[in-house]
Amino acid sequence: MGDLARVGLVVVSHSSALAWAAVGLAQEMLHGAPVRIEVAAGLDEHTLGTDALAIHRALLDADTGAGVVVLMDLGSAILSTELALDLLDDEARAAVTLCAAPIVEGLVVAVVAAAGGASREVVAAEATAALAGKQAHLGGVGDSPDDASGASDGATAASDGATAASDGASAASDGASAEVVGRFVVANPHGLHARPAARLVQEAGAFDAVVTLRNLTTGAGPVPARSLSRVATLGAQKGHDIEVVATGPDARCALDHLLALADRAFDEDLAGHAPQGGGAPPLAGPVRASGPMPASPGIGIGLAWVAASAPVVAARTTTDDPAADRAGLAAAIGRVTEAIRAVRADTARDLGEQDAAIFDAHLQLLADDDLLGDADHRIGSGEGAPSAWAAAVARVEAAFAALSDPYLQARAADVRAVGDQVLADLLGVERSLSGATGVLVATDLTPADVAGLDPVRVAAVVLAHGSPTAHCAILARAKGIPVVVGAGAAVLDVAAGTLMAVDGTAGEVVVDPSAEEVAHFRTLADAFDAARTRALQRADRPALTSDGTTVLVGANLGSLADAVTAASSGADLAGLVRTEFLFLGRQHAPDVDEQEASYLALAEAIGGRRLTLRTLDVGGDKPLGYVPMPVEANPFLGLRGLRLSLARPGLLADQLLAVVRTAHRTPVSVMFPMVSVVPELLEARRLLGEAIERDGRGRPSGLEVGIMVEVPAAALKAAAFAPFVDFFSIGTNDLTQYTMAAERGSGDVAVLGDPYDPGVLRLIGCVGDAAGAAMVGVCGELAADPAAVPLLIGLGVHELSMSPLAIPQVKDAVRGVDRVAARDLARRALTLDGPLAVRALLAEGR
Repeated sequence: MGDLARVGLVVVSHSSALAWAAVGLAQEMLHGAPVRIEVAAGLDEHTLGTDALAIHRALLDADTGAGVVVLMDLGSAILSTELALDLLDDEARAAVTLCAAPIVEGLVVAVVAAAGGASREVVAAEATAALAGKQAHLGGVGDSPDDASGASDGATAASDGATAASDGASAASDGASAEVVGRFVVANPHGLHARPAARLVQEAGAFDAVVTLRNLTTGAGPVPARSLSRVATLGAQKGHDIEVVATGPDARCALDHLLALADRAFDEDLAGHAPQGGGAPPLAGPVRASGPMPASPGIGIGLAWVAASAPVVAARTTTDDPAADRAGLAAAIGRVTEAIRAVRADTARDLGEQDAAIFDAHLQLLADDDLLGDADHRIGSGEGAPSAWAAAVARVEAAFAALSDPYLQARAADVRAVGDQVLADLLGVERSLSGATGVLVATDLTPADVAGLDPVRVAAVVLAHGSPTAHCAILARAKGIPVVVGAGAAVLDVAAGTLMAVDGTAGEVVVDPSAEEVAHFRTLADAFDAARTRALQRADRPALTSDGTTVLVGANLGSLADAVTAASSGADLAGLVRTEFLFLGRQHAPDVDEQEASYLALAEAIGGRRLTLRTLDVGGDKPLGYVPMPVEANPFLGLRGLRLSLARPGLLADQLLAVVRTAHRTPVSVMFPMVSVVPELLEARRLLGEAIERDGRGRPSGLEVGIMVEVPAAALKAAAFAPFVDFFSIGTNDLTQYTMAAERGSGDVAVLGDPYDPGVLRLIGCVGDAAGAAMVGVCGELAADPAAVPLLIGLGVHELSMSPLAIPQVKDAVRGVDRVAARDLARRALTLDGPLAVRALLAEGR
């Protein structure tokens, strides 16, 4: 049955966190059969409430042809849903069934039924019956809970009893079911480590059966198959004999499926791929991470400082409101679950499913009935949520640490890392990186994280994920910190204090390098430093290609301090002045006099060199509090850049007057951002003419006019713009994200936003080919990459503008370029299939 024939589901709840946590749990039941689940929960991410219009949209989105079943929590959720139904037409309303099932149990059952192709009526009936098993089980609550789990302590037994009830809800309601028994021998080289164990737990949970496991080789168990932490305590190694016992309606199917899965070694690639991440054996000797990418040049050697290694401590507390503490813990777990899912998606996309699978173990821990049941039991006994969670995590961590196998002992760190992540969220603790030293290892970093790093103390940064064009990489380059991104999940298992060597220029990471490798990296570092010193010594000289053509190398400025650095770094001009620094973070716009004074101060700081003043570029990710802007579904495609300035002509008129005044005192180019059609440019030029008239001194002799090329349409129509401009300046950051439809601040798609993609390069070449007499420059981050210099020159670029610290080395790179060879290089690059091939082509020439 195709995906479009499945019943869709809508979850209506007062709490966004609660709804998404329930959806996350339910989605664990899906195996290759996607079910459309829409959520209409909360008035926003943090505010409780329900919204009939949001429910109305969810109902429409969820229906793919087989109708919709709606699960609601309570009170106004039902009333709001009924109102949303009234907003539908008769046909759409007839395809919706409101279901009285509880959200958590009902959604889990509904997802399984819908995935199997059940009708809307059957899905709703199955969901409504989801409580039957729990009711039947609790009806016999006086029986010993130990019988359900085989646990040896009270808290664990209660937790395992809940696990068994959850596992066999339908089985309990169905009365006595036959027990089936099977055995398998563990084939995985590292036993049932995190990845295969997580796969086993996930698959066992998809059946209406109670499944337990016993290690016949060691005598450990039985343990419930739906608890990752309990499965780990089996200590199942390669060659161990494991007994599987299943009861319930799906017992035979569950047993056959799990035995077949075990026969396939839980789909782990035994021959060609050693486990990595949380499933990796302890790193020993030189281990090279796979798939890393250079993001900031330089060499760093130092001891690993792992961002996740700093523990979060919770003091023992009590609670007078267990319900509130339980809700708080559930919300924290929900947020962390979503964060880990995002990381998993990044890993699967960047590195493949094999590396991503370790995060399944982390997600299973967050849904582990043993762990959650223990925390819940402690809260019910009066302990506060933070200390209850910490104690429950510590118990599971200790269970791992007590195992005899060193490899499984090391998995205790995974439990601690996930536990700390939830605890930090619960306590509102910011995981500060201010104390980072040596080689900082992290999953990813935010710009704020990088902004707080001390380049004197941090030798390098290695990220498991990330993109070379992300803002954090841009900031790291500005700080001169070597960075490698996309190093893979395995790097997160590096023990704190382990020696690491990092080459941010080539994208190489070596863990625990040998003495010879350390010597090699030190040689590279010396050569890098020497090259940087030589480049700095001649940074004030013109950058001439080997055939004598001058390429201007300028600086991107956003402050007076940037201008001072640019002057000392040999900038030929300010290729981009982000004038927003004058407008942001204040209650009103600067007047003409303040703007003129600021521009003249920049000119003085950079030694009277030409200033390229970009007019106000706000909107999208840079709103102004004092400029009313419409609420837009996608502000990056809305009123921003020149579009906004033309809609608020008073702001632009004052800025252009300040530009004209400045241009009478120092060389100035005015540059209009986010231009997509010629009439926008003509209107901006008309306003510039009015500013010249207001000034009354005529057109300044050195004033030049240009546009930023950030939109593919502008690049493709460069010939139409050429008669009206003195220059084009290509903003490769925005041009890349608009070309690739990949917002560079989004972790889910950042890797797609690679400026080396031949599609982006072809647009740069379009501008170079059509510019005529107009100068062509690049002011995006691609200009700061020395490796890109011959490629850009070959595409027809005459000016490069970048972070001031990158100027000396880029100038040196220009001096090594032969323009004929560069044009041939560019021609070949445009025929390639992707950015990796382009990077490989450039590497051949180095």
